[in-house]
This record gives sequence, C-alpha cells and structure tokens, in this order.
Amino acid sequence: MIKHRGFPGRMPGTDFQFTIRRENKDGATKLIARQRFADRRASDRAADEAFVSALWLYFGEEPFQRGNLDAGRLSWLFGREVVAAEDPFDAESYDAWLRLDRARAEAAFPGAFDDPDWERM
Repeated sequence: MIKHRGFPGRMPGTDFQFTIRRENKDGATKLIARQRFADRRASDRAADEAFVSALWLYFGEEPFQRGNLDAGRLSWLFGREVVAAEDPFDAESYDAWLRLDRARAEAAFPGAFDDPDWERM
C-alpha cells in the first residue's frame, strides 16, 4: 500500500479521518458510492469539502493510487467527484487508480478550490 506522505491525516480540530495508518490484513475496504442527502450535518459537509481540497492540492486532476486514503471518506465522493481512472476498476484494492473530476467537485464544493490554506490542514 502506497502512503501519500504530506497528505493530511484528518480534518484539523476534528476526528474526521482522511488516511489510514496501516493496511487491513483481510484486504482493502470496498469503495462504494454513498448517497449524500441534503440534510447532512454541516460538519460532515465541511469534512467532504476539506477532503476535496486536500485531493486537489495534492493530486490536481492527475490520476492517483488509492493507497492509504480512507475508504469511508472516499466513498462519500466516489462515483461523483472521485471517479475510477482505470478500466477494469477494482474497488477492493489499495492499488486502484482514481481521479478527481474537477468540474463535478467544483459544482458540489466550490469553496474547496478557493485558495485553500494547506498549512491549516
């Protein structure tokens, strides 16, 4: 499993996790497209936006390996703002390649692209 050095481990001041420390002995947690409802808590939406911002700053529009990125956090974005960058795609692999769809991410989280403060993360 590749570890994305320098990627924020969590949203500052919260327990919203962005990365994992070690790989699961039984294999990677499967990525699923979780449905986001309009009544989600503001803190959950803020964590999604912070994660999108970190993805943008770290990877841009380039494809990236899933590696140590948290499956739970990715699943809130998977199939919309974060899409598969390979075919066939293995949703249960740490080596799977993903890509940030900037157009969809910017529509959903416009604040994630407003000169984010990397040091804050």
